[in-house]
Amino acid sequence: MAMIGTRPRRTIGEDVPSLLATTLPDGAVRCGVCAHRCLVRPGRVGICGVRENRDGILYSTAYGAAVAVAMDPIEKKPLFHVAPGSWAYSLATAGCPFHCVFCQNWEIAQGPRLGQRPPARSLSPEQAVAEALEGGARSIAYTYVEPTVFLEYALDIGRPARAAGLLNLFITDGYATPEAIGLLATVLDAANVDLKAFSDAFYRRRCGARLNHVLEALEGYRRAGVWLEVTTLVIPGENDDPAELRELTAWLVEHLGAETPWHVSRFFPAFRMLDTPPTPLATLRRAAEIGREAGLRHVYVGNAPELGMDDTRCAGCDALLVARRGYHVVRHLADDGSCPSCGRRLAGRALEVGSATGPVPCG
Repeated sequence: MAMIGTRPRRTIGEDVPSLLATTLPDGAVRCGVCAHRCLVRPGRVGICGVRENRDGILYSTAYGAAVAVAMDPIEKKPLFHVAPGSWAYSLATAGCPFHCVFCQNWEIAQGPRLGQRPPARSLSPEQAVAEALEGGARSIAYTYVEPTVFLEYALDIGRPARAAGLLNLFITDGYATPEAIGLLATVLDAANVDLKAFSDAFYRRRCGARLNHVLEALEGYRRAGVWLEVTTLVIPGENDDPAELRELTAWLVEHLGAETPWHVSRFFPAFRMLDTPPTPLATLRRAAEIGREAGLRHVYVGNAPELGMDDTRCAGCDALLVARRGYHVVRHLADDGSCPSCGRRLAGRALEVGSATGPVPCG
């Protein structure tokens, strides 16, 4: 049984009944949103801190309560094979099913379970879509915290966003249940999933989660037709063992496809890991080499601009397709999203000039 916290201080917004919940005879509710599947008793909340049982009904207390809103380059998510060079309207509520000790956004992600109240503003789905369009965004990114915790809100934004021609993007820990993925697949175009390690012990000790649920979600998103990119934050002494990275990248190739982009990200001290040093550049280079040796055709290194490993090259002829320097992007793709040298299509989504749709599956 999942451990359940006490009722958090409320943020502004409209509380709505959870779409995925089963009420039991004793008034407890089994949540079906994330893989914890919390058993939430009356007057209590789930691990995420934003799903509360009131008289046998599970409510989302995060609906419409935006704690972070920004216009970001889509490369910041990072999504390199989705509408390169475009802007993503990014938003988050409070809450997260993980308690990562290295979390960069812990104030809003873990605030509810720590008894803190992140400041929020009321933002309706219609307002969110309008702001995205007014700002010139090509997509809406549900990000900064685990967006599955505000599932109902994301769906209610995602439907009008798609109708308006915007892409919907999840930047996620990959802890959604199959039921949640089934709902999200109706609106979601792409996701970047954090695969934090290839060790269940790491997930349990450092994140309060389990590896197998993340792997199941990755496969579930892929089966549902969602374009996937994967990020691994490489932390010195924690998940940087070459043997583990070889297992991780081999799994990506076998289960998601060789053209699935893998983003190796540099760790910097944060939250409760302030004494851990930044990832050495040599470790990042070696991780990227391991990914390429495993057969991955698109390996990137983030948070280390000095390495210059952000460019996208053709998986067939190695021609430069998208050049990146920080968030400055120069497109060399043909208008139809193919390589101008050999004609091979780049795997991704919304790669055609002027297109907001059109997936190219992983190889």
